[in-house]
Amino acid sequence: MSALEKSMHLGRLPSRPPLPGSGGSQSGAKMRMGPGRKRDFSPVPWSQYFESMEDVEVENETGKDTFRVYKSGSEGPVLLLLHGGGHSALSWAVFTAAIISRVQCRIVALDLRSHGETKVKNPEDLSAETMAKDVGNVVEAMYGDLPPPIMLIGHSMGGAIAVHTASSNLVPSLLGLCMIDVVEGTAMDALNSMQNFLRGRPKTFKSLENAIEWSVKSGQIRNLESARVSMVGQVKQCEGITSPEGSKSIVEGIIEEEEEDEEGSESISKRKKEDDMEGLPSETQNLLLFLQTKKDHPYTWRIELAKTEKYWDGWFRGLSSLFLSCPIPKLLLLAGVDRLDKDLTIGQMQGKFQMQVLPQCGHAVHEDAPDKVAEAVATFLIRHRFAEPIGGFQCVFPGC
Repeated sequence: MSALEKSMHLGRLPSRPPLPGSGGSQSGAKMRMGPGRKRDFSPVPWSQYFESMEDVEVENETGKDTFRVYKSGSEGPVLLLLHGGGHSALSWAVFTAAIISRVQCRIVALDLRSHGETKVKNPEDLSAETMAKDVGNVVEAMYGDLPPPIMLIGHSMGGAIAVHTASSNLVPSLLGLCMIDVVEGTAMDALNSMQNFLRGRPKTFKSLENAIEWSVKSGQIRNLESARVSMVGQVKQCEGITSPEGSKSIVEGIIEEEEEDEEGSESISKRKKEDDMEGLPSETQNLLLFLQTKKDHPYTWRIELAKTEKYWDGWFRGLSSLFLSCPIPKLLLLAGVDRLDKDLTIGQMQGKFQMQVLPQCGHAVHEDAPDKVAEAVATFLIRHRFAEPIGGFQCVFPGC
């Protein structure tokens, strides 16, 4: 497993839904375009994949918190989807279209606190306990004392929060649990390299298209279709100018993916700007660089993951035993069998949960191969008689 994949553990229906094996499951990084054609990195709105959006208000001691959810479907069990660290509910967009076309279910994709469009009074608190309570509070706010049958599905950090939610009995109508590419042993090993990974990311992007292009070319999201809707939830427009002191690190952190035919003119323009600033005081040069950065690179990350480090251990430590102790049907989807730790290996051999490996995926399994993940989840739901198949979907039972 690559250092990038290990590090990432800290981690509207379309007008014409993608057919199984096409569209959503195709790897954007490997798509072949015709001669002279460029891939389209323009953003796509959430409404092409989800039917509706809602801001759910939750009362607490300090006032009201507002959680953004995206929804689809009107019948069947609720699949409550929890994204990974730094991502948002929009990472489930293409998967939502795929699963809705296979089984009768309802989708609720939640922006966790400090992520996406969710607004909370204490955004610095990202402890597993607090986020698990958030999930329970959102369910109560949406459905009251009689919630429908709910299956929790979480990716990376979201998978850990799903397990903490389930083990604390915060969702009374919980019928199933699914973790996607998160295992305690591998996640704990990856913590040491997480800061290095975060430092290697660009600090800003000149446009949403630039951010989407980076996500695909860097391998963070290997499916271009998903990247075009998902990255909108990961980045935001830069806020007002605060201080030029950090301008140097901001400029040095920028990583741009430019077309070859633009490189010449870009470097000439850059040299001209440098010549124009010669002789100016260093403070003035830093301010001008900072202002230019804000002008040329108006998008940055919605959440500074590096500042959440004190919570990482709490997300993942003891996760395997918590997962195994949940007395409900469980599903574990992995990008590689090498991610299994000792406790889960033993538990899998004892038949305590269903596991499926989806090779040729990056860490964002549900984005890289949404059709395959939808097929696995649909099969799990039908096998346990939690949902009915639609559209002629045929179960394919895995061997493990």
